[in-house]
Amino acid sequence: MSVDILYEDDFILCVSKPNNIVVHHAHHSRNVVEEDSLLQILQRQFNQKMYPIHRLDRKTSGIILLAKESGFVAKFQELFTNNQIQKTYYGIVRGHAPETKVIDSPVKGRDANVYKDAETHLCTIKTVIVDIPVKPYDTSRYSLVKLQPKTGRLHQLRIHMNKISHPLIGDPKYGDKNHNTMFIENFNCENLFLHAYSLEFVHPYSNEKTEIIADFPDDWKIIFNEFNWSL
Repeated sequence: MSVDILYEDDFILCVSKPNNIVVHHAHHSRNVVEEDSLLQILQRQFNQKMYPIHRLDRKTSGIILLAKESGFVAKFQELFTNNQIQKTYYGIVRGHAPETKVIDSPVKGRDANVYKDAETHLCTIKTVIVDIPVKPYDTSRYSLVKLQPKTGRLHQLRIHMNKISHPLIGDPKYGDKNHNTMFIENFNCENLFLHAYSLEFVHPYSNEKTEIIADFPDDWKIIFNEFNWSL
């Protein structure tokens, strides 16, 4: 397979990661033999090693930045550390989410015993009531939400949406199994509906304002059509 290139210059490559692909294998990963990581796919595609600047969950689709040389990584990572990069995600969630909300519940870090501050800004873009029953209700409700994380904790957006009782559709860990099943049975959509849509930042080498956008995957287009949604 090959991945879609969104932006490229002398310093970075920006690609749109499909759902269900890990960025890189953890040391001693059990999955190394069974599947290719994004980095392995890109190395074959470009015949060049790439260096990830930030992370995306395996199940999340969308924008990821990679450096062409290891020496370029630090300046781009500083953008994330100093909150100088605007990250915009979209998600489809259960229920009618608040019009706007700042979610600031602490999130466990990679050390499961340590909670870290986390902040997500939510804006609801669209809502719908669907005439398909999901227990215990005769209909089902969903929202298209824009999510802008101000911190970058592991599973932050997935945890935060669950925390306010509007879990992301297709989330096997923090989601609602009944609604996930409804999307599979009625729309043949089983991926996580969390998409890293855009990044805006001032390029640390060229000093140019840069905006990169990743189009939605096919299953999003199916749901947009079913729910009569558009951005």
